[in-house]
Amino acid sequence: MTSHDVVAIVRRRLATRAVGHTGTLDPFATGLLVLVVGAATRLARFVSAAAKEYHAEARLGVATTTDDRTGEPIGLPWAGEWPSREEVVRAIGKLTGRIEQVPPGYSAKSVAGVRSYRRARAGTDEPLAPVALVVNRFDLVEYRPPVLRFSVEVGSGTYVRALARDLGRLLGTGAHLTELRRTVVGGFRAKDGCQPDEVVAASVLSPLRLLGEMMRVDLRLEEAAAVRQGRQVGETGGASGPSALVAGGELIAVAEPREGRWQPVVVLGGAR
Repeated sequence: MTSHDVVAIVRRRLATRAVGHTGTLDPFATGLLVLVVGAATRLARFVSAAAKEYHAEARLGVATTTDDRTGEPIGLPWAGEWPSREEVVRAIGKLTGRIEQVPPGYSAKSVAGVRSYRRARAGTDEPLAPVALVVNRFDLVEYRPPVLRFSVEVGSGTYVRALARDLGRLLGTGAHLTELRRTVVGGFRAKDGCQPDEVVAASVLSPLRLLGEMMRVDLRLEEAAAVRQGRQVGETGGASGPSALVAGGELIAVAEPREGRWQPVVVLGGAR
């Protein structure tokens, strides 16, 4: 089931078109997909930017066109000895922290307004530019050559199948991703979710949950009215990042500091 399939099911369940997702899953992947409903669709970018955790499996010895099991093999399969566990751990260390990653050719990455997978299908073999990103954690869970299982916590924009690809390159064996499950997105966990066909109105959480640990600012009634009109309010007290503006326990807007005051950048409305 694709991310678009999940959205379509939830739209029918909630009888609204105002449903979106906060980051696609590869077609063969499973796990957590955080959806946004109604006015909260405007908050999707804040969830997309959150750290994500995955459990995955990769197979050494064969690289593929898509960097995962859905692609065609590239070149000849590895015929030498398998790397030791110590060699695998050292290679993983080189893919941890601040790194640069070339996105997979078959991905939703947009280049000059064209999705990467469309370029690849059209036969364009020009490599994508590397992207700076952060891999917070990359743990080897099990290694039974040629299969290894691992878990990662990554920042926004990271492709786990590209990590598998690059691990295979560092080891000299080639590799591709065979299993992928997303378990955490920001403050959301897969174990707390539900299946798309189980969604009901009561499943929809407060938009505040989407903003995780973002600082909250309580507004007075007159300030809330000003925010709904897009006007600046209050004093930021030297804050440097976005904050959730709240009134009556409900999210009114997300604001950024501008000249010492809070400037709304996403207005939802909330209590009146």
